[in-house]
Amino acid sequence: MEADAVTDISHNVIRLRSARDLTQEQAAVAAGLSLAGYRRIEAAEGEPRASTVLALARAFGVKPGELLRPAPPLPVARFRSTKRMRERDLLLMDVAKQLEGYVDLESLLGATSSFRPGDFATADVEPADRPIEAANRIRRAFGLADDEPIFDICGLLEDRGIKVLRLRVASDAFFGLSVANGRSGPAIAVNAWERISVERWIFTAAHELGHLVLHAADFNPAETTEQPEHERQADLFAAHFLMPQRSFAKEWEQTRGLELYDRVLKVKRIYRVSYLTVLHRLLELGMPNLWAMFKSEGKRRTGRSLLKADEPAALGPGAFLGPAVETRKSDEPTQLNEYDFLTDRRQRLVREAIERDIISIGRAAEILGVTLRAMRQIAGSWV
Repeated sequence: MEADAVTDISHNVIRLRSARDLTQEQAAVAAGLSLAGYRRIEAAEGEPRASTVLALARAFGVKPGELLRPAPPLPVARFRSTKRMRERDLLLMDVAKQLEGYVDLESLLGATSSFRPGDFATADVEPADRPIEAANRIRRAFGLADDEPIFDICGLLEDRGIKVLRLRVASDAFFGLSVANGRSGPAIAVNAWERISVERWIFTAAHELGHLVLHAADFNPAETTEQPEHERQADLFAAHFLMPQRSFAKEWEQTRGLELYDRVLKVKRIYRVSYLTVLHRLLELGMPNLWAMFKSEGKRRTGRSLLKADEPAALGPGAFLGPAVETRKSDEPTQLNEYDFLTDRRQRLVREAIERDIISIGRAAEILGVTLRAMRQIAGSWV
């Protein structure tokens, strides 16, 4: 076995273990290996026996060839984090693998989609106004009315040719990444870890769309340092993409009889954004002392200070995809759940490919990153 094959096995074992949320010890037990022996495989130290490869394949529910498959090249991505991440390359490999299967599905079904960020260039606009103008142009191109909230950001982006992936990374230092246009792009990957609010998932998707449109020359997977000005521009784009100015001003004016705390939470529920997004938009309009006032009212209402991860009147994990939110005040405490942030185009293509006998159940499991048993359960639930 060549050195490249040993490295491929290492990469694929790490990727499959991570996708199944297993520890090294759990993976070793499932494959009938010692923990030390398993760790040598992940470290690419020595050539594993054929019987070991078969045991690992059974443990992960894949064919042996999946462990030997060369890792796809890293995508041309924009991947920045507020902290150094040890699993950075692993994450990029996982995204590359998911996109490889996604592109294969599109090719097999003749369902290739495209989105050209360059079509929305704003070189004709003053630099300070480019994020807002880009957001307005994208909204018009996506067929959104000036006063229309976005209730299904995953579906909206995927319908326009932008692949959306959900990752689960146990870190609040990483929210998402974007992949530039190319064979597998454009694409957006969002960290849908349960300790990150769904509002942040939604904002991240819009933020990464901003990078695709505004910073096409800034995509380099080797670059890890955030550029504060580019982050600020992407934040501004996302805020105006999710809450267009005229509509936001109207909704804010209509709540003027409420206390600040209630006003912010009502508006945030209408647009499915974080309360922080609303406060930043108000600060943009020149309203002073809002942060201190909001924190004071929040503490009076709840009896405690807001923590970093808190999201009052939070959406549940489903708000990435759910139906329109009722805007009555009595409905605001109702949380959305994970079904509001579901990606569905890839799953839809998988079902079509299986029903047309283009791919096997095993290949479908590989594309979706699930076990063969889980894939059979998914297929058995289709109605």
